[in-house]
Amino acid sequence: MDSLEKKILSCKDLKEIEEVRIEVFGKKGVLAVEFAKMKDIPNEEKKEFAKNLNIQKANLQKAYEVKKEELYLKHLEESLKAEAVDVSSFKYKDEAGALHPVYATMDRIIDYFVSLNFEVSEGPLVEDDFHNFQALNLPEYHPARDMQDTFYLKSGLVLRTHTSPVQIRYMQKNKPPFKMISPGTVFRKDMDLTHTPMFHQVEALVVADEGEVSFANLKSILVDFLKHMFGDVDVRFRPSFFPFTEPSAEVDISCIFCKGEGCRVCSHTGWLEVLGSGMVDPNVFKAVEYEGVSGYAFGIGVERFAMLIHKIGDLRSLFEGDIRLLEQFR
Repeated sequence: MDSLEKKILSCKDLKEIEEVRIEVFGKKGVLAVEFAKMKDIPNEEKKEFAKNLNIQKANLQKAYEVKKEELYLKHLEESLKAEAVDVSSFKYKDEAGALHPVYATMDRIIDYFVSLNFEVSEGPLVEDDFHNFQALNLPEYHPARDMQDTFYLKSGLVLRTHTSPVQIRYMQKNKPPFKMISPGTVFRKDMDLTHTPMFHQVEALVVADEGEVSFANLKSILVDFLKHMFGDVDVRFRPSFFPFTEPSAEVDISCIFCKGEGCRVCSHTGWLEVLGSGMVDPNVFKAVEYEGVSGYAFGIGVERFAMLIHKIGDLRSLFEGDIRLLEQFR
C-alpha cells in the first residue's frame, strides 16, 4: 500500500490523480480486490485483516484528498493567469447615464405636486375587487368594468388597472383634509401605438370639508400644472364620464406640435387630450365612510406626457430598450 500512497502523491495534474483514484478506489480497483480476499481468509483472522485494510484505506483516502486539493488550487491559479484580461488595453467611451424618460417624467410630475405639499402614497400592484372596483363606484356587472381590460388572477385578485385603489387605501387610514398623489405601475390588456400592457400613472386626490373644495380649485391647479409641464399652452375642459367622479371632465391642451393650427398628431383638431379629472363621486366617499366632505381627483398617464414632451411617436419604443433612442436622454 505504500507504493499506492507514493503514486498518489506523485500525481502532476487533476487528470492523472483521477486515473489513480479509479485504480485505487474504483469498483475493480486495488482496494476492492483486497476486500474480496476476505471470503478466503480463516474466520479468526478476518477481524485483524479487515482492521488493517481499513486503516490503509483511510490513509490512502487522506493522501488522495490532500493531493487533489493541492492540484485543484494549482489548476485554478493557472487558469486565472491564462484567462487574465489586461483592462488597460481597452478604451471605454466616457459616457454618462441618465434616467429613463418615463421615470424622469414621473419624477418631474411628482416634484411639482410635492412642492404644493401633496403627500406621496404607494400601494400594492395586485389588488382585490373592493379596492380596484367596488369602492370606486364600479360594482359587479357595471358596464364601465368592460373598459378596464383587466388581468385577472386565478385567486380572484387583479393586477391593478389604475392607481386609484391607493387613494381608497389612503382614505381608509387617514381623515381629511389632505392632498395626496399615488404614482405607480398599472396593467391593462392594451398594445398599440399609444398603449402597452404595463404603463405608469400619477393620480391625485384632494379632500376637505364640504364646500371647501370646488371644480374651480381643480381647474386652477391643472391649468398651472399643464403650463409647468408643456409651457405656454391653452387648456380646455370637456364634459366626460368617469364612474368615480361627478361631474367629470377630459382635459386637453393646444397641440404642442402645430401650436393649435391642426396637424396629423392632433387629428387636425388643434387639441391633444392629456388627462381625466372631476369631483369625487359621493359613492366613493360612502365606501370609505366619509361624511360631510368634498374633493377632486385627476389621473395622469406618465407615458403620454413623456411622448409629448420628447416627441416620441410610438409608445412601445419606450420599453424596447433601443439604445439609439435611450442615449438621446443622457
